[in-house]
Amino acid sequence: MAARILPVIKLTTKLGIAGGALYVVYDSGLLGSSEQGAVALGKAKAAVPPAVDEWMKYFGVEAQFPTLPKMEFAPLEAWNSGVRWTISSMSDAPTKAVDYTHQSIQYVKDLTK
Repeated sequence: MAARILPVIKLTTKLGIAGGALYVVYDSGLLGSSEQGAVALGKAKAAVPPAVDEWMKYFGVEAQFPTLPKMEFAPLEAWNSGVRWTISSMSDAPTKAVDYTHQSIQYVKDLTK
């Protein structure tokens, strides 16, 4: 009987952990817009260092870690920048193709003179 229940308990535990993680991610706003993601990142930056210090004191670790460098990265500005670049390149492609064709024709004409 226990051999049949153990896989069910393992599956239930895994689903519970996955569901809890998904709830925390959704509740913190990481699945929302870029503004919500930026707010969640600010909250994480404010909450993680005190939590690490508290756990280090709890476990008796007195090591001094170097301070993290400050990064000037705004997720709001970089949100989907690759998609924007790709769409912009695709919209400019016909114009660029015409320009490059004219340049090539002019280059060949100059060579044949």
